[in-house]
Amino acid sequence: MATIVATTQRPPSTRRAVLNTVRGSLGNLVEWYDVYVYTVFASYFETHFFGGDEPNAGVYTMAIFAVTFLMRPIGSWYFGRFADRHGRRPALVFSVSLMAAASLIIAVAPTAATVGSGAVVILVLCRLLQGFATGGEYGTSATYMSEAATPERRGFFSSFQYVTLVGGHVLAQLMLLLQQAFLSDEQISDFGWRIAFAFGAVAAVVVLWLRSSMDESLQVQEGEGARRSGSMRELLTRYPRQLLLCFLVTLGGTVAFYTYSVNGPSTVKSVYAEQGMTATWVNLAALVVLMLLQPVGGLVSDRVGRKPLLVFFGIGGVLFTYLFITTLPEVTTPLGSFALLVASYVLLTGYTSINAVVKAEMFPAHVRALGVGLGYALANSAFGGTAPLIYEAAKKHDHVGLFAVYVTIAVGVSLVVYVFGLRNRRDTYLDREQART
Repeated sequence: MATIVATTQRPPSTRRAVLNTVRGSLGNLVEWYDVYVYTVFASYFETHFFGGDEPNAGVYTMAIFAVTFLMRPIGSWYFGRFADRHGRRPALVFSVSLMAAASLIIAVAPTAATVGSGAVVILVLCRLLQGFATGGEYGTSATYMSEAATPERRGFFSSFQYVTLVGGHVLAQLMLLLQQAFLSDEQISDFGWRIAFAFGAVAAVVVLWLRSSMDESLQVQEGEGARRSGSMRELLTRYPRQLLLCFLVTLGGTVAFYTYSVNGPSTVKSVYAEQGMTATWVNLAALVVLMLLQPVGGLVSDRVGRKPLLVFFGIGGVLFTYLFITTLPEVTTPLGSFALLVASYVLLTGYTSINAVVKAEMFPAHVRALGVGLGYALANSAFGGTAPLIYEAAKKHDHVGLFAVYVTIAVGVSLVVYVFGLRNRRDTYLDREQART
């Protein structure tokens, strides 16, 4: 069987790495803002789509959030194949365009009072489109940031994927905080949520310009190399172990991420239901801490390797998750809620700060975007995206403890993989590719 010699571009200077990271990260920021603005403003717009007399509106709204994750594997396949064949930059530009279009439609969508059940159909279709775009964004941006980084600071530069991923959540929380400062809850429910979605669509115009000027990180192949680039057959027949590892590395991390950073803030909002701004301040401050921790984790991984951080997350997650999930709803002081959230985010950083580069280093350039995106999306769809829905259902039936056990087991499965399936400081595909240029 012929060997594919696809490779990345020559390792960039630190200045070019910084510029490319900024351009790629800002696009990631806008896309993930569009993802999280849905959960942050869900309690304000859900009645407009399901009617004010629907007792299960909250569960249905989170079900739509979960359903969109079904599109992520499809998006990761399409965009990963595209990025491996035609380059990372055009794939990233296309994905942010789709995300912006869907957000704009949601911002102006008619309500159930106007078109009945058609309002829910519009919401679902837009969220499915956003799930498709997000599936492409993760794998391609993780690949791009890892390839565009300087080799000795690859962990640090690639960590900015999660700086801006979490930053999208921070921006959504900040949007809510600003609206709470100037608008009443009734006004936010009437039109404020529309402003929040429209902001994401408008911000994408700037991102499109920035991404169009990014350096390309892939040397596009021709001939036989082009036919195998982004090929599902190539991925499944030659790199099945790497794909399985990518899936299992993601499994516990994605469940923990949505449990800590989505269910956690949602729980805080319910605890301080009569003090809306208090809850938003607590959530916003904790998420800022999570965001700022990402480069720290990346730098540490450049010094000690990736595996120790993943093991740190796995052990901490197994020991802490049950306490976090069962205790957070009982804490009624803002400082206590903040402390619990931050504790979970410190543990989470062991996964989030380096998961992009860990996966990118598993695959060669010609199937990297496809392998990273598909392995992530399959685990994310099956376990991560369903976590808020399962939590809402468990809470409704008073089974929160069982949900905590479920999350703990998921993290434990990944911990086993971190310990026995990964090697620390091994020579990677990225190292060998960049050494050849």
